[in-house]
Amino acid sequence: MKKEVTILVAEDDEGHAALIRKNLQRAGITNLIIHFKDGQEILDFLSLKGEGPHRLPETPYILLLDIRMPKTDGVEVLRQVKEDENLRKIPVIMVTTTDDPREIDRCHALGCSNYITKPIDSEQFMRAIHQLGLFLMVVEVPRINGEII
Repeated sequence: MKKEVTILVAEDDEGHAALIRKNLQRAGITNLIIHFKDGQEILDFLSLKGEGPHRLPETPYILLLDIRMPKTDGVEVLRQVKEDENLRKIPVIMVTTTDDPREIDRCHALGCSNYITKPIDSEQFMRAIHQLGLFLMVVEVPRINGEII
């Protein structure tokens, strides 16, 4: 039985988070979207630490991750996720304003699934997120325990 993917958005900018949610919905994505405001919140959720909500083992996730965030930056979140045997199969898509080729290479080397640069122009950003939504409609996401859903 196919279980619906939960979309995790780690983004400290409330405006960008709202645009991501709105444009994923415009693309037809009805999946649950959970927003995290900093890198430590998403790490606690994924690694079952702290007092906030935690991931459910049977639920498949995809992580949309900003690089520039307080407490723990996105590159460090990516590194920790991909080094954790229980989490490494979670697809991580970097969604960030950073278009430095070295940063892009570093994220791919750490194991990100894709890297989307947030255009400064809001219309371009909305189109990019809409396209991401279309992609999310067809992608197969592995469960954390490795089963394909």
